[in-house]
Amino acid sequence: MMFHSVQFMLLVALTFGAYWAVYRHKWQRMGVLLVASLAFYAAWKPGPLVLFIGYALVNFASGQALARLEKPWARKAVLLAALTWHLGGLFLFKYLDLVITSLARPGAVLLVLGNLVALYGVAMLLAWVVGRWRIVTQVGAVVGALAVYAALAWWASWRLLEVLDGIDWPEPPRQVNLLLPVGLSFVAFQAVSYVVDVYRGDASGRYTLFHHLVFKLFFPQVVAGPIVRSKDLMDHIDETPSMTPEEGAWGLFRIAQGVAKKLLIADVMGVALIDRVYANPQNFSSLECVLATIAYTFYIYFDFSAYSDIAIGAAALFGFKFPENFNKPYHGRNLFEFWNRWHVSLSTWLRDYLYRPLGGNQGTRFQTLRNTMLVMSFGGLWHGATGPAGPTWKYLLWGAIHGVLLMLTRVKWWVFGKPKYEHWWQVAIGWSWMMFAVIFARVFFRADSVDKALDVFRQMLKGSLSTANVSSLAWGGMAAALVFYFVPRPVFVFAGETFVKLPVVARAAALVALGLIIRQIASFETQPYVYFQF
Repeated sequence: MMFHSVQFMLLVALTFGAYWAVYRHKWQRMGVLLVASLAFYAAWKPGPLVLFIGYALVNFASGQALARLEKPWARKAVLLAALTWHLGGLFLFKYLDLVITSLARPGAVLLVLGNLVALYGVAMLLAWVVGRWRIVTQVGAVVGALAVYAALAWWASWRLLEVLDGIDWPEPPRQVNLLLPVGLSFVAFQAVSYVVDVYRGDASGRYTLFHHLVFKLFFPQVVAGPIVRSKDLMDHIDETPSMTPEEGAWGLFRIAQGVAKKLLIADVMGVALIDRVYANPQNFSSLECVLATIAYTFYIYFDFSAYSDIAIGAAALFGFKFPENFNKPYHGRNLFEFWNRWHVSLSTWLRDYLYRPLGGNQGTRFQTLRNTMLVMSFGGLWHGATGPAGPTWKYLLWGAIHGVLLMLTRVKWWVFGKPKYEHWWQVAIGWSWMMFAVIFARVFFRADSVDKALDVFRQMLKGSLSTANVSSLAWGGMAAALVFYFVPRPVFVFAGETFVKLPVVARAAALVALGLIIRQIASFETQPYVYFQF
């Protein structure tokens, strides 16, 4: 049941009516939400609900235990047991086949990991250099070390791969091929955040099992986030909800905005250009491969932010306020600003539950770079281990690329100082580097495998400039994406406020008109949301 489908809209409408009919009675309204959430997920595959209910049971039991236990060793034991269940389930369903498949060609895996470790070592060396040498020598060391590494790595990697592939490795076991539950990564991280918050004293452990079931399965966010924490949902379940007509209209506006972003912009670019190019990059020119990658950079923003808009709008219809998940990420002036604006619920989760516990940037420079690399690699791996071509390390590689680039950004700041962006050209340089880094890494994120990503890069380097395969529909989708993205935020606020102030009949007419426009333009088969697979 897609978020932009008629079935989902009907589910929201029926749930809305039943919920507000019993809103004064806590258990009845919680029951309405739980039944609707079970029905929503069962429309995908009912089997994984057993796993998600298990997550709720473990959080309920561990929360109750942590609320009662006082001895530190006992509390740590409960925390460790809960984390083992949550992350163990994630590993079993999401990463086990990747590990098994990697055993079939360990040479390639060792090569990838070896290169990442080597590049990490270069960055650590640069951190040491920055702390001890003069500025001129620092710049020379940075450029020289990277140039030497690039030259040696390119030559040695493939020679080493030939040697490793020549080894008679043991026969690996067969893949398990477990069905990956939709939204497992979001549910697992949400479960981890709750039990850690209770352990830290930041959340209550006294919630009932009913609270936990609603928290884990609440249908607007169960399959693709945002990664909601207990303070955003569970803390408010007991409160009698309230909603003004204006708040309800604003929720509808967010839903409509999300549907439009998905069907009129994201899917148009995906079907008209991106999917075709990445399926067979050798059939397209260099410029067409570049255009498809730039288009994908905006596609994934519109696709995922559309889902978040619908989730936030749907939750608002039931009196819940979810945090925003995007804040104009391509407005960032450097990669750090990008990650503070992109998929905010994941970025803040990684910050609060991994980066800061590791020490953040409060330790030595070595530790700061180490923490950055570990967190970004883990964040990449969170996105998955399976692509259309089967198990793949491409998401880990994507995260590690961002980790390395963030480390180099920090090293640059240590050398030259953090830019203050006082002049337009400083902003332009920072923004250009950020966009180049993001677009470059997106190739690995979109391609079916690492080998396919390399095929795209090879095609880009041929230098052919034809755009004969870019249809008018593709050009229109890209133009709409640029216009819609760079429109100032006050314009959207004004549009929303105008919609809210319209009479009910006018609002209904506007929504019907949007539906007719979508039906006219989006005549192709709609695409699943990218983050549903995670």
